[in-house]
Amino acid sequence: MQPKLVISDAHQGLKAAIQEVFVGAAWQRCTAHFLRNILDVMPKKDSEEQRQALRKIFRANTLQQALESRQAFEELTGGENRFSKALETLDSGFMDAMQYLQEPEVYHISLRTTNSLERVNREIRRREQVVSIFPNTDSAERLIGAVLMDIHEDWEKNRWTFLMKTGNPIVGRT
Repeated sequence: MQPKLVISDAHQGLKAAIQEVFVGAAWQRCTAHFLRNILDVMPKKDSEEQRQALRKIFRANTLQQALESRQAFEELTGGENRFSKALETLDSGFMDAMQYLQEPEVYHISLRTTNSLERVNREIRRREQVVSIFPNTDSAERLIGAVLMDIHEDWEKNRWTFLMKTGNPIVGRT
């Protein structure tokens, strides 16, 4: 079964691998990292209004809202050379970061970023640090496997609750 959408950072090697392995799947650029990339090239001084306008783009529920917010941001920053790099960065990855808007709104919060994957990685690292040194590869794999099984069980419980709340037609099938 192929995924419909793959979410990742904009690392070129990762993008190429995703396109090769998941043929036909759409690619979603992580909006959290993309937003940070834009904010990093924006001037720090006297730009709070522009920063808020930028953040509004990534809170849109539809592509039309995102486009309107983008236009408002461009008008707010337009003509000022100090925002040129931010505008270039936004322009270069805007549509890649808006792929999640093609899906039902109820899924947007889960599809915008790689946060859930990063949480998994943090939990694995946290549990590895308790052990500190593994006697062999098998022991490390057992610990990581156990952590992943715990996370999977939590996701299954949460997924069922999520599906019940959203009225997903999958619920109720036997």
